[in-house]
Amino acid sequence: MTCRGVRYNCRIFLLNRKVVHIRPKTALADDGNYRETRYFKTWKSARHIEKHGLPPEIRDITGQSTCSFGDAALQLNDAVLAAETCEELFTPLAPHIALALSGVEIITNGSGSHHQLRKLHQRLDLIRNGTAKAGGVYLYANQQGCDGNRLYYDGCACVAVNGELVAQGSQFAIGDVEVVTATVDLDEVVSYRGAVSSLQEQASNASPVPTVTVDFDLCRPANQTVVPSAPIEPRYHIPEEEIALGPACWLWDYLRRSGASGFLLPLSGGADSSAVAAIVGSMCQLVVRAIQAGNKQAEKDALRIGQYSSPEKVLSAQQLAGRLLTTVYMGTVNSSQETKDRASSLARQIGADHLDVKIDPVVNAMAMLLSGIIGHTPRFRADGGSTAENLALQNIQARLRMVLAFFIAQLRLWSQGRSGFQLVLGTANVDECLRGYLTKYDCSSADLNPIGAISKNDLRRFLVWAADHLGYSELHRVEAAPPTAELEPIREGVAAQLDEVDMGMTYEELGIYGRLRKVARCGPVSMFRRLLVDWHDRYPPAQIAERVKTFFRFYSTNRHKATVLTPAYHAESYNPSDHRFDHRPFLYNNKWPWQFASIDAIVSSFSHSSREAG
Repeated sequence: MTCRGVRYNCRIFLLNRKVVHIRPKTALADDGNYRETRYFKTWKSARHIEKHGLPPEIRDITGQSTCSFGDAALQLNDAVLAAETCEELFTPLAPHIALALSGVEIITNGSGSHHQLRKLHQRLDLIRNGTAKAGGVYLYANQQGCDGNRLYYDGCACVAVNGELVAQGSQFAIGDVEVVTATVDLDEVVSYRGAVSSLQEQASNASPVPTVTVDFDLCRPANQTVVPSAPIEPRYHIPEEEIALGPACWLWDYLRRSGASGFLLPLSGGADSSAVAAIVGSMCQLVVRAIQAGNKQAEKDALRIGQYSSPEKVLSAQQLAGRLLTTVYMGTVNSSQETKDRASSLARQIGADHLDVKIDPVVNAMAMLLSGIIGHTPRFRADGGSTAENLALQNIQARLRMVLAFFIAQLRLWSQGRSGFQLVLGTANVDECLRGYLTKYDCSSADLNPIGAISKNDLRRFLVWAADHLGYSELHRVEAAPPTAELEPIREGVAAQLDEVDMGMTYEELGIYGRLRKVARCGPVSMFRRLLVDWHDRYPPAQIAERVKTFFRFYSTNRHKATVLTPAYHAESYNPSDHRFDHRPFLYNNKWPWQFASIDAIVSSFSHSSREAG
């Protein structure tokens, strides 16, 4: 909404085809996933309203030429109602406190708050604590669905009264609209506020909020008996459930809005790709349950996307998965029978259309082509090759899998006599993305990545949960297997390739580095100082120093990979995507000369102190 040449993000109050009031935001989200100030400015005239001219299209509908615009509340015949919007709830000086002290009984919030693992607690705590301190009714409505990018807005509309939750909607759903209602007694608000002396004292000194008079009765007549909604306990999903539901709803929104007819997933039988497969399976289960509950839009979308011939209906989640998900195991001579079996068994449990492909002829052809170009034949490390040769031979396998995945995604439906295309799903977790433990333009390069901002440890817990709660028992075997890329040959006397050995750190440690790097904003020295305290009983200072250096060497060397990360569902506060969330540079001096020298000096001081003590 533009007022006097300035564009504001606004709430508009409508009543009976009239524009009652336009209320601009006083705080904008401008960090993490949001860049709201690129488009809008904050309303800086606190407690000020003015007349605003309405455009011709609105005048024709409402018969109004102007309406009020600014920081005001609505004075109804029997209550006072006001708004705070989205980010304002999270600010230190949130408007709802001043509004409550000014006598506003009902505060509304039309929000666009995205899902992030374990975030709902914060949102509900702010709402409940705000009304517990100052009393009042808080009506919270949140968007639900994909934003057309990396975010999923997770709904959970709710009503709180005097610190108690009295209504709560679903956090994840296939449907587009959900209405949450509650019956409240405004006399309880007046009584609550009157019983707290300090609240009364501060309210008596509060600045009045300007009001817009609205001739409307909000409450029922006193002679009509109604029972207020009873308090309820907040409902929270555990993180494993959030992983099963959030990315699944996000994927469904992408399918139905993009025009695609399904997904193609390179399924290796490892933890990451198996987690993605289970999420797609969860999506199919959600859609089928929505259809069975009478959701006609879900049924219409499923019939269109799955290209069912009328009057055929969606019968089960497995049957739907067979139409929407193609999985392909792309094995080489380095792949094990165990991973192949796990992939086919999991695909069968989910109901996916599964393909088993050997890509050795293509890999060998590429190696022969290279030999003809440079005059040398590369060898794996296990066969006496150098590090450069070994890495190149691993990477060509990974990149060829990406090429084949997109090739199949374009033509699999055609081969079945169907039209359309499939979206390729990526399978790199947030820890691997942060560390750069992935090949640029391998299977991490895809159309979408449901797990690109989910940690390895959370994914492993999800696999156990999904095995029991989604009915995919094969995931127990997947979770129990040690993570391995299976890109190097197994030779007698040579240790098997394991991810944590390759990375030089455990996934648990990598998650810690990620949170310290992004959430705590640590560089090498501050991270080292922090871990000296946190890991004092785990490693001596010199080992902590070497681990921190190792992480930052790999982080800086591979940071360029963040520029091509597949768009990933945002679920974690240390998302490494440089396009939207982490705007740090992608070029660093990977020797970190000043920082590493400072760490060495600190380690030296510990050694010196130890010698003196001895």
